[in-house]
Amino acid sequence: MNRRVFREYDIRGVADRDLDDALIADLGRAFAATVGAAASRSHRPRIAVGRDCRLTSPRLRDALVHGLTEQADVVDVGVVPTPILYFAAHHLAVDGAVIITGSHNPPEDNGFKLLVGTASLHGDGIAGLLRWIDGHRRDGAAVAAVHGTIEELDVVPAYLDHAASRLKLGDRRPKVVVDAGNGAGGPAAVTLYRRLGFEVVDLYCDMDGRFPHHHPDPTVPANVADLIAKVAETGAELGLALDGDADRLGAVDGRGRILWGDQLMILFGKAILAEVPDAVFVGEVKCSQAMYDELTRAGGRAEMWKVGHSLIKARMKEVGAALAGEMSGHLFFAHRYLGFDDAIYAGARLLELLSRGTRTLAELADELPVMVNTPELRVDCPDDLKFAVVAGATARLRDRADVEGVVDVDGVRARFAGGWGLVRASNTQPALVLRCEADSEARLAEIRGIVEAEVAAARAAAEQAAR
Repeated sequence: MNRRVFREYDIRGVADRDLDDALIADLGRAFAATVGAAASRSHRPRIAVGRDCRLTSPRLRDALVHGLTEQADVVDVGVVPTPILYFAAHHLAVDGAVIITGSHNPPEDNGFKLLVGTASLHGDGIAGLLRWIDGHRRDGAAVAAVHGTIEELDVVPAYLDHAASRLKLGDRRPKVVVDAGNGAGGPAAVTLYRRLGFEVVDLYCDMDGRFPHHHPDPTVPANVADLIAKVAETGAELGLALDGDADRLGAVDGRGRILWGDQLMILFGKAILAEVPDAVFVGEVKCSQAMYDELTRAGGRAEMWKVGHSLIKARMKEVGAALAGEMSGHLFFAHRYLGFDDAIYAGARLLELLSRGTRTLAELADELPVMVNTPELRVDCPDDLKFAVVAGATARLRDRADVEGVVDVDGVRARFAGGWGLVRASNTQPALVLRCEADSEARLAEIRGIVEAEVAAARAAAEQAAR
């Protein structure tokens, strides 16, 4: 068993190497036991299961359900994007839910996102599943098979009804191109936007788990090149890009510019503040300082938090946030919605915003602060070294005389005169994540050079210690 597939906020690996049927059946047993312990003892747990369109998802579904039904009843909602499975957890009388998805990872990957009730399981909760499996295998403990039922249910119509009911559209209907990257979200997104009256040009919206046209990750500029070209070709005002399981949104304007998650947060946040003065917002450590400054200047309260959908959702509840977002395009609307990351609904909220004004997305983008920054930089680093490297880099940056302050809620975000630099360990890949921002290109190059040098030194020390 590859124990590294049990990560901070999901379970993920190469499906045919790391996720064998025996492990996934045990995962089903462990999760059913976890949900059963949290649910009322007066009934057998009921768990919703969905899957994305990857070629390995049917096998993983069968193995998971085999384990789940030894202790629980299953509601199979079929092939759906992650937000529709999240919706099912709120909409149906279930005690937990699982989506089988590799998200934005390559086609050969797959994994699981899990909810107990409507709360994402993460951190020690996921570690607890591994402990349960270890104990079950070590002790050979028998599980009383209850031969639970399996019910198939289509929740897509209810999801579309609910999403549409939470919108307040104006009169304008700009043309939009939707690129779903052949992931699971295309059909529902196109259906919703057309139902709302928008002219939709669909691009790669048929589901194909091989992702034949481009990798389903809109944070990589190369993956939205076709979308930018189609927007230009059709004269559309904007393009919307979904990742493989449609929990992350990318957007491009009519001039071919990409709007990142923190830029969308500024637009959405200001719109929310017009309805809810003093609204609270949660961002993460990769977001531009301009986002925090703009939302504060507009009358909101903006907090910096850890990266990760489970961690963000938990923090939102703690502080009563109306909206949260990540640079990667996870956008969480509690304002007029259910508080989970849903790129289909977030896309509809952007269309709503445009429908209620006269300015195009490009004109709105012209008014955003100019942010001189790097993209998200990923540096390969083995899982068994990456946290030690980040700890070493944190210590080194704290000791620098030119560092004016450090935020260490997730890795280290060091503030310099005229900018900042970030180093953190990826929770989904054997990699370090770096990002830097500054008030000029020259200063950006200086800060990036400092951060990369400190990471290199910390890595050398970690590798030496590991020998």
